[in-house]
Order: sequence, then structure tokens, then C-alpha cells
Amino acid sequence: MQQVHRLSKRELKTILHYTGNACLFLAVALLVPLIIAIIYNEPRYFVPFVSSAAVSAVIGFFLVKLFKVEIKMTLKSAMIFSTVIWLIACALGALPYYISGELSYLNAYFEAMSGFTTTGFSMYSNLDVVSFTINFWRAFTQWIGGLGIIFLLLAVLRSTGVDVMRLYLAEGREERLRPSIKHSTRIIVYIYLFFTAIAISLFLLAGMPVFDSVFHAFAALSTGGFGMHNTSLLFYNSVWIEIAAMIIMMIGATNFALHYTVLKGNWKEYFKDIETKVAYSLIVITTILLTFMLYNNQVYGNDLLLNFRFALFQMVSAITTTGLQTAFYPDLLAKYIGLGTFLMTIIMIIGAGSLSTGGGIKWLRFGILLKGISWQVKSFILPGKAVMAKKIHHVTELKITDDVLRITGAFVFTYFVIYIISVIIVLIYYPDISRVIFEVASALSNVGLGSGIITPDSPVVVKIVFIIDFWMGRLEIWPVLLLITITINNIVRR
Repeated sequence: MQQVHRLSKRELKTILHYTGNACLFLAVALLVPLIIAIIYNEPRYFVPFVSSAAVSAVIGFFLVKLFKVEIKMTLKSAMIFSTVIWLIACALGALPYYISGELSYLNAYFEAMSGFTTTGFSMYSNLDVVSFTINFWRAFTQWIGGLGIIFLLLAVLRSTGVDVMRLYLAEGREERLRPSIKHSTRIIVYIYLFFTAIAISLFLLAGMPVFDSVFHAFAALSTGGFGMHNTSLLFYNSVWIEIAAMIIMMIGATNFALHYTVLKGNWKEYFKDIETKVAYSLIVITTILLTFMLYNNQVYGNDLLLNFRFALFQMVSAITTTGLQTAFYPDLLAKYIGLGTFLMTIIMIIGAGSLSTGGGIKWLRFGILLKGISWQVKSFILPGKAVMAKKIHHVTELKITDDVLRITGAFVFTYFVIYIISVIIVLIYYPDISRVIFEVASALSNVGLGSGIITPDSPVVVKIVFIIDFWMGRLEIWPVLLLITITINNIVRR
């Protein structure tokens, strides 16, 4: 039992070796914004990004050289690596914000964690004056985080099949496009690049400037939600840009295995899949309810179509866990509070598709739980010896065992326990429970829709709670709980 709660030296060396690889990968990523600094004549950012890249490269080089892979990764060590690497990546990714003098280190770390976890809350008080170079880095961290640091690393990493498999599973991914996980990761990267090009093209066609198109393509496809302006997409006040954004957000929130199936020509699978049915059912129901509320209260006047436009965009942004906004916290508090924020809170928690760039509980888990309720009710009616076929259609026909139902239920329960703890802590500093419930749900589901609670001047404890929520939400809880359990056990045993 002692070995379960401890890492051997060989396991630790393997983790540190892979950590070095991730740092080297990040060092290369930190150099990419220099292209933007040259194009837009912002030389003051050369030092912040070059020095940040140098720090990351030096750390990576020494870890790779000093520690070798001496043992194949267990699922335990892979999960610990996946939790730690996000903390390290955000520590390094925060350096340009800090070295440039634009944010304190805590705020810089918050910004980096919000970016890499594709959450979208920002510590910049005035987004309208943020430079092109910094904005590119903000969007680029979300684009990287959309697939995941480890996931992108797997696409280029030379490693054993066992290590690749364990690292793949450790980031909360179970589905694969091909029997080979290595091949699956590369296919998904190619699909991601293809959709990135599509996203940029859609925004350009909708009338958005070139840089803005790249920025919002990264933010929308990754379901990240960072904005270039204080008023996010409302700045453009264009229905065509909003339509383009909704299409891209739905693409990012959809399971990549389903994308792969559709791109191979089997488009009927898209409409048969349980996740598609869950997503569009929720969008239709919540949009109708919110439109009725907005129209009834004449939030956007007597124009039913205008009320529908705002309702639909907010609901798509919420359920895809993106966080791009056309309604903001003064309006949310004055006009959406009640039914509007309640509906958004629910669908933010439900979240996006599995094996997507989105967060939350996920459409698949929600669909399985709904089916589970139906199966349980039917079991009361059927004769005792009757056998019920528990199946769902998710890319293929999947048999749902009692273990799957148990694990799904345990995940959802744990998710709500963490959510409640976070709400309680934040309520100590902000007594407005409706806003706290809304914003904590947005943080834990990696959404970024805000009600005005989290700002650069928020208490340190609140910022730390949000950072932890971003982290746990992105890693789907289990790896973080494993790290905490091992750490506590090691402390107790000493």
C-alpha cells in the first residue's frame, strides 16, 4: 500500500524528463509572438518573450539531460505529470506579462492559467489598450490549451507506446480515432489546424480585420473566450461576426472523434450521436426560455428577433464553455439576473463535448446520466429476470456498464462538491450569492462569462480559488485529487 501513495525515484526521474520536454516545447511557443512584435513594430516585447523563452529552454534542457526515462509510466505517474506540468507551464507562460511590467506576478499567473485552461477571465483592466504582441500571446495560450499541452507534446514526442497511452489517458481522454494513440493525436492536430484555417476565413468573410480574425479564431475554436476589447464581440456589433463565432464555438465544443467521422463522409453520425442530441436540445430549450424572458421584459425593446439574437449567442457561448460575450455584467445584473443567469449557470456546468476543447461535466456524461435515470425507472417496471440493453450511440454503439454509471456519478458528485466549496470561500468576500454561483460555475467549467466579481483588484484568496478551479476543471478533477492524496499521505507518513 505504501507504494501506491509514493513515487519511486525512477518514476520521479521519468516525470522530470517529460517535464523538460514540455518546457522545451513551451520555449519554442514563447518565441512565436516575436513575429507579431516585428510586424506591428513593438520592440519593447523582445526582451520579455526572449528572456521567458530562455528561462523555459534552460529549465527544459537541464531536466532532459539530467533525468532519463528509466521506467515506463504508470497511470499514477502520468496523472501526476499532467497535473504538475500545467502549473509549471502557467508559471513560465506568465513571465512575459510580468517581465513586461504590465501585471503583477499573481495576476500574470492568473492570466496564463486562464489562457492555457481556455477559461477566458482576464486580469487586464482595459483590454482596448492591450498591445498586439500581448494579445497574440493571450490568444495563442488558449489555442495551445484547446488541445492541451500534453496532447500537443504527444504529437511530436518520441516515446514508448505505453508512455504515450498513459499520458493520453492522464489528461482525461479515453476515446481514440485510430487504434494507435500516437496516430490519433496527430490526426486530431491536423483537424485542429484545418478548423483554425476555417475559423480565420469565416471571421475575415464576416468583416473582421486580419489580426482580430486570427485572435478570435484562436479564442473561439479553443472555446477559450479571451476578448480583444472590453465589450468582447459586441465591439463589432455585427450579426455576421456573431454567426461565425457561434459556428466556430460549436466546432470547438464538438467531439473530435465525431469530426473525424463526419470528415470521412459519414455525416449522418453527427445527428445520431448522443452528444449532438444533448447539446442542441439544451440550446433550443434554454434559448427559447431566455428569449421569452428578454422579450417579456423588453430588454432589447419590442424586437423579438433582436432579443433572440442576444439570447442565442449567450447560450451557445455558455454551453460550449467559450465565454465570448455580447451581454456584460451591468446588463447581466440588471436584465439577465434570475432566469437568465440561472439557465447560463446550468448549461455552463453541463459544458461541452468529450474529446473537445471545451470544459464542464460534458455532454456525454450528462447524456449517460439521463439514460441512467430512464434505465433505473424501467427496471422498476420490468420483471425481475428481464435483461435491459444499456446502450447509447456515441460515434458507435456503446454498451454502458454499471461501472461506467458509477464512475460518471462519482465524477459529477465530486464536481459539485468542489463547486460548493469554491462558492462558500468566495461568498466570504462577496455576499451576492447569485453572482458568486454564476461566476464560480464559469470558472470551474472553464467558461469565462463574468458577472463583475473577478477583477485585477479582487482579494488574493479569491484569485487563488479561481486559479485552482481553472486547473481542476481543465484536468477533469481526478489527476488533481490523486496529486493531493499522494502529497497528504507523504506528509502524514513523515
